[in-house]
Amino acid sequence: MSALVAILAHNEEARIGGCIASLLAEPNDFPIHVVVNGSHDRTAQIARSFGPRVTVHDFAAGGKSRSWNQFVFDVLDGFAEIHIFVDGDAEIAPGSIATLQAELMANPDANAASGMPLNGRRAAFYQSKMREENGLFGDLYAIRGEFLAQMKAANIRLPVDLVGDDGLLGSLAKTNLMSEMNWQNNRVVVCPAAGFYCEPASFASVATWKMQYTRQINYSLRHFQNQIIKDIMKAQGPNALPIKLATYYPRYLQIFSPRRGLSQYWFDRRALRRMQAAAANL
Repeated sequence: MSALVAILAHNEEARIGGCIASLLAEPNDFPIHVVVNGSHDRTAQIARSFGPRVTVHDFAAGGKSRSWNQFVFDVLDGFAEIHIFVDGDAEIAPGSIATLQAELMANPDANAASGMPLNGRRAAFYQSKMREENGLFGDLYAIRGEFLAQMKAANIRLPVDLVGDDGLLGSLAKTNLMSEMNWQNNRVVVCPAAGFYCEPASFASVATWKMQYTRQINYSLRHFQNQIIKDIMKAQGPNALPIKLATYYPRYLQIFSPRRGLSQYWFDRRALRRMQAAAANL
């Protein structure tokens, strides 16, 4: 099966070289596209240094979902049989690309296949959760080109302000671009033999603490966004997904409130403030 790899990268100059090198070490000469979005460092320059097999797309606007849409639906003029998506801070384990391809070949009803996190203190938890739910993990996953072509024909795009592409893409794959009434878990397959490594967090670093703080707010924002998306998918289906989820914020901010858990309350409050600011700027 023909394959195309897209790396989504935002300010990843420290990790992008390792990510690309891990992909170039894989067999077969599949094209690699590096989608640099809203970056202010040397990510694009480093990616270009890997030569003609690597094509760099340097988008001025940030946002992973916005850039995913732009690359998949506006830049590409056709689709390979399999499209593999990798985060710019991840290094894939040897054989992962071939494994993702093989799983989709062996499961003709599946629209997507997901790789596993292989390191980090919560790797075992995430692996168990993925096996239980047939989950899609955003650092490494594959989607059939035919499915992407169907998304493009139906003009189904990710909301540009969506935090995290994997949750919605997993839902779209499992429902086959219909409402949640059409949900089938086996339309996403989890591949234990495909995986990725991310740089372990160093909690002795101030930069790490700042990154973790921002990440926790994003997790909270994602929690609230997922509730909105679930309502849309259940009632109307993916054709009703808005360009911006913020257009739904005013009605939901009336009912959303921070969760009571000690690890959630503070960050939920910050996320709700971001939602209020986004709604005010519509």
